[in-house]
Amino acid sequence: NLTSLLKNEGFNPSTTRSAISPRHMAVEIAGLEEQLADSVSEKRGPRTSAPDKAIDGFCQSAGLERSQLEVRDTGKGEFYFASMQIKGAALKVVLPAILQQLIEEFPWPKSQRWGETSINWVRPLHQISASIDGVPLAGELTLGAGIMQPYATHTNAHPFHAEKPVLLSHFDSYLEDMKAGYVWVDQTARKAEIRRQLAHCAEEKSLHLVADEGLLEEITGLVEWPHALCGQIDERFMSLPSEVLITSMRVHQKFFALSTGPDSQAAPYFITVANRNATAQTAQLITQGNERVLRARLADAAFFWEQDKAVPFEDYLPRLEKVTFYDTLGTMRQKADRISALAQRLAEMCGADPKDAARAGQLAKADLVTGMVGEFPELQGIMGGYYAEHHGENKAVSTAISEHYRPQGPDDAIPQTATGRVIALADKIDTLVGFFGVGEKPTGSRDPFALRRAALGILRIMDEASLALDMSAVFAQAATLHGFAQADADLHNFMQDRLRVSLRDKGIAHDIVACAMSADNQLGLLWKMRLAACLQKHLLSAEGEQMLAGYRRFASLLLAEQKKADLPEGSIDPEQFEDAAENNLFLAMQSLPTYQPGDEASLAKLVSGLAQLKDPINRYFDHVVVNTDNQMLRINRLHMLNSLYGYFSQIADLSLIEGAANVHES
Repeated sequence: NLTSLLKNEGFNPSTTRSAISPRHMAVEIAGLEEQLADSVSEKRGPRTSAPDKAIDGFCQSAGLERSQLEVRDTGKGEFYFASMQIKGAALKVVLPAILQQLIEEFPWPKSQRWGETSINWVRPLHQISASIDGVPLAGELTLGAGIMQPYATHTNAHPFHAEKPVLLSHFDSYLEDMKAGYVWVDQTARKAEIRRQLAHCAEEKSLHLVADEGLLEEITGLVEWPHALCGQIDERFMSLPSEVLITSMRVHQKFFALSTGPDSQAAPYFITVANRNATAQTAQLITQGNERVLRARLADAAFFWEQDKAVPFEDYLPRLEKVTFYDTLGTMRQKADRISALAQRLAEMCGADPKDAARAGQLAKADLVTGMVGEFPELQGIMGGYYAEHHGENKAVSTAISEHYRPQGPDDAIPQTATGRVIALADKIDTLVGFFGVGEKPTGSRDPFALRRAALGILRIMDEASLALDMSAVFAQAATLHGFAQADADLHNFMQDRLRVSLRDKGIAHDIVACAMSADNQLGLLWKMRLAACLQKHLLSAEGEQMLAGYRRFASLLLAEQKKADLPEGSIDPEQFEDAAENNLFLAMQSLPTYQPGDEASLAKLVSGLAQLKDPINRYFDHVVVNTDNQMLRINRLHMLNSLYGYFSQIADLSLIEGAANVHES
């Protein structure tokens, strides 16, 4: 914002650096001119024959006497021109107004106004410090009617530890002086320091830190002088599920969790990050205080844990009838019934037990009305798995319940069990079909029901678990369960669009994505994913380049002839071959491997075989004139090219590959 405002005044910043902490924001801009060069502004006025009143008005607007005007012949008559010298702006003169505008218009997502001031800021604004080449900026910031704050030459460091203000001169010295004043003002350095301290604390206990980048980012924005301290969890709470311990510490206390191994249970310790330099005695007091608060939080969690387990898990189902899924899509109980029915049908396609799938689908949403999930919504599904297991559900059912929200984002794994994948698919498909059915579709950037994420989750499960689902049939089944006559017609295109996004996110070239998407829709979404990956791999290889080179030799010519619509039906007649090149190409085509759509190995063999046609195709065009005057020979040769085109088109529409439709003149 500051750079933009300076540019608007004609200045040209070269480089910028910035640093931010919870109580300090700093920016350095280099390459600014002390004063802009003077310039001349010209303004055309009225004709010389215009009335005096018009000429006098022009003089007044230009601030000149009539004698100072210049007369020029423009070819359309003589006009008065005013040439005005504009003195270049001085940085020290314009900067106070720029800072005032910056502060007044800064786009905080949330802000506050305090006291008698009129400026909104994210927190009380104590002072603005500014200097040009180390020289303090003269001026003041207007905070409200009669409230002025002169620009300072210093800033305050840590409120508890800093002995004196930090004088401002150079950006590098600012960073070092602030660090000496117990403030890591640079966000990147502060984050690295917190990460280092966390690792050190874990190492001291011979434990592993439970990775949580989101919490690390949040803590980095909360403290200026981090001091990691390790506290202990009361042993009586260690019987709680690890997810409960970790979530309670993260959500309520901003504590980092420790575990006995990378994928092991939570250890009876936590790490808190204080915002101060602590002596051994102070550190002990801080740690004991945090342990005391955590005990109260975990006591609440233990209460919910025992209370929820006391109720047979199935008995929560009637309570779902009082929870609305969506106004026009019924209750959560109705959604659970739909998931159960759809999961039973999906199970056979996904290698899962239909009975387990139906049972897991029925119970998947039951934990939404438990006390624990009411306190920690992040644990929905996870707690359902624990409660289902506690009340005797088999492992397949309880695990599927705990997994069925996955994947919740690009970094989250898909369900690891077949039944879990079935329930996850059924849940997401039910949601998609339902919201599309009632007209609640994503528009532009608006997607309040996360339908795009649901679609991408479906595609990831299909891809990573190699599930070739007939989505049209599955959507139709889901629509019937909703009571719709049919699935919304836009769903097909929506899934195709999400697939394009997914493939592009994997780094597959846009033209290869377009080519893969052109494949026969009967093969389904999974094959399009596989086809795109295979094309990306093979078309970038030497064989792929040879295949496309051969395709280019004939594709444009044949497509042009097809547009003429004068190619009669028929087949190749070898008796009409006049050149050995024709027979060689014909025999090479006959020896191509059989292609099985949907089979990756078959595709690789076909690409390899088509690549071998490059030389026969080149010799064909070097020795054979396709558009000969002999109409019978011409049609036979076009049939040859049409047959050749059919072999290439088995893969997809290769003309969508950039440059693939180019043809060598021959």
